[in-house]
Order: sequence, then C-alpha cells, then structure tokens
Amino acid sequence: MGFFDTIGKMAIGSRLRLLTDKITEDAAQVYGMYGIDMQPKWFPVFYALSRGENKTITEIAREIGHSHVSVSKIVREMVQKGFIKEKKDKTDGRKTVVGLSAKGMEVNEKIAAQYIDVNNAIEELSAQTKHDLWKAMEEWEFLLEQKSLLRRVQEQQKLRESSQVKIVPYQPEYQQAFHDLNEEWISTYFKMEASDYKALDDPEGHILKKGGHIFVALYNGEPVGVCALIPMKDPDYDFELAKMAVSPRAQGKSIGWLLGKACIEKARELGASKLYLESNTILKPAINLYHKMGFQKVAARMSPYERANIQMELVL
Repeated sequence: MGFFDTIGKMAIGSRLRLLTDKITEDAAQVYGMYGIDMQPKWFPVFYALSRGENKTITEIAREIGHSHVSVSKIVREMVQKGFIKEKKDKTDGRKTVVGLSAKGMEVNEKIAAQYIDVNNAIEELSAQTKHDLWKAMEEWEFLLEQKSLLRRVQEQQKLRESSQVKIVPYQPEYQQAFHDLNEEWISTYFKMEASDYKALDDPEGHILKKGGHIFVALYNGEPVGVCALIPMKDPDYDFELAKMAVSPRAQGKSIGWLLGKACIEKARELGASKLYLESNTILKPAINLYHKMGFQKVAARMSPYERANIQMELVL
C-alpha cells in the first residue's frame, strides 16, 4: 500500500477498485465452493428476483441502483445460462418481465447456506476493524447523492483559481483591455452603440475624471475582467455599476463576483446609499450574479442603450 500512502486520498477510486477486485475474485471462488455456477456481478439481479416475483428491467434497475443498460446486459447473460426466463407481462402485453427459471429457483434454495457463511465471515471481519466500513459507505453514498465528487472538484477548482485573481484599480496601461473585454462581450450578444464608444475609448474622461472608478481583475498578471462605478446625476442613485466584462477564457473563477464586490465596497467607502445597473435578460448568468450580490429589479427607466431591458438597484 506504499503507493496509496504516497499519493493520498485523491486515489480513492483506484484503491476502491483494487478492493472491489479482490473481493470479487474471492466471491467467484466462494460460489465455486458451494457448487454454484454464477458470476458475482449477477448477484444483485439474482437477489432482486429471488422472492419469486417477475419484474421489468426498469424495476430491477431502480431497485438495485444500476443503470438500465447494465441490468439488460446482465439479464441477457443470465438468460443464456438458464438462470432467468423472459415472458410477456400478463397485465400489459407490451412489457417483457423476467423471473427466475426452474434452474434459478433451484440455485436460490442451494445458495441459502452460502448466504449464512458469507454473512458470518463479513461480521467476523467487521469485528476485527476499528472503523465500520458499511456505515462509512452509507455516509459517502448519501453525501455523494447530495453533491457529486465532480461537483465538489469543480468547486475546489473555482476556489483555488479565484484565490489567484487580484483586483486592482484602473491604470492607463489597462485602457486597451477595458475596451477590448467590453467590446468582445457586447459584440457577441448585441452591437456596439455610441455610448459604448464614448466610455470605452476615453475611460479617463468619461468615468474617472467625473468621480468614477474602474477595477481590473488580473489572473496570472493578465487583465481578464473589468468593471466600472460611474457617478450618476440622479435623485435616486449615487452610482451605476457598469461595463462589467470577463474574458470567456477566464470564466468560472468568480471574477465577476470579485469585481462587483470591489465596486460595491468602493461605493460604501464613498458614502453611497444606492447603486443602479442596466442589463438584458438574455444574460442569465449576469442577472443571477446581480441577484446574488443583492440587486433587485426596479421599474423600467429610460436608457441610452438599446440592449437594456432590465434595471436593478442595490440598497447599501
């Protein structure tokens, strides 16, 4: 087990397969001890039918937690070996049900002694262990049902990568990135408008010199996201959250969230009480992000952008 001690828990799949292979190999020999010509992988299907009921493939798959394809393959193998017989459902002739054949019923009686001995052997093995493997398996199965290992790895990847993102104030060297990142997403979904060109071609004159702020997200030193906090001459709102853009190559790293929070914190620092933003409802990930930040939809207002069809506010 030196390999697994070295590589650690990330090799859990390989270690479980090794353990499964060892148990399966022994199980095959156990069947031979009792004179039963049955493959270990057939056991769940065999047991599901051992009470004498005829069942469909779907019912068996649901009961034992296997895929329909897997159960179908096992049933075909067991039919060929004479353990199972197929027939039409009495209540619905369109359905095919399967049940134990005469040979299968004979094995079902013969296997009772094997069940007793195997169960006692497992109980003896469990008594010699410090940890209850059966209960641990139940816990793992429950937790993985709630959230898969894939999803958990994706979350850890996002946490690791987002920790490498640095949010910095705008500098003139980021002007091209500010322009290009915004133009990229706008042109993907809509078209560039006059108001876009004004802000993107001269962010210092149209945003910064008017008391606004721009934040840039750096990932490995490269600008991959931007967002602006623009002062508003409005009786209801202090600033507009605008010009948020994240490179498609850097999405999935919480960059939009980090940029938005930086703008919100700056607004609080400046004494703002309300923020405003405009977007479009086809941008579902963006709308979800704004809701997550606390923005709420408000009544429609006049907008300088044709693409804007939703307005939102955040009370600080």
